[in-house]
Amino acid sequence: MALRSRSVALSLCFALGLAAAAPASAKVFMSRAEALAWAFPDADRVDDERFVLSDEQVAAIEERAQAKLESRIVTLYVGRKGDSILGYAVIDQHNVRTLPEAFLVVLSPEGEVKRLRVLAFHEPPEYKPSDRFLAQFEGKQGGTPLRLQREVHGIAGATLSSQAVTGGVRRVLAYHEVLVRRPLLAQRR
Repeated sequence: MALRSRSVALSLCFALGLAAAAPASAKVFMSRAEALAWAFPDADRVDDERFVLSDEQVAAIEERAQAKLESRIVTLYVGRKGDSILGYAVIDQHNVRTLPEAFLVVLSPEGEVKRLRVLAFHEPPEYKPSDRFLAQFEGKQGGTPLRLQREVHGIAGATLSSQAVTGGVRRVLAYHEVLVRRPLLAQRR
């Protein structure tokens, strides 16, 4: 009986030791409100504009982004100061391998990538895109090719993370082109 109790106690200690040693990979770095304040520090307000994409818009965005959309619902955040638009932002959420990632892409009013920030990353931390990797996208615009190992240097050992971010940036640039730029050009005609 004492041997069995000792065996159970050792098994319990071993299990607790493994649980304590297991890395906690799920991490949220910034809330949506904090992210939008970071994206538009000079804004009087940040409006959210929600779109339910038509079949035509989905086709145009997927063609430009060279990726399938997971949802027809898109939220563009618009930073404003008075009557002026400071820029746009999108929070792109997707699975990297089997777990989710969310990152913020901030665009100028003209649709140029200004900044990126990882907001949440639930894969192992060694696969998380670094600030240096994210900085490669700054200055990119719609129509600019964004291909791994060509215009975008990948993350060694984290190909899926590299692909996920690159695809997300292409989607955001395509959203701007189809949902903001095209309608503005149509209004001016």
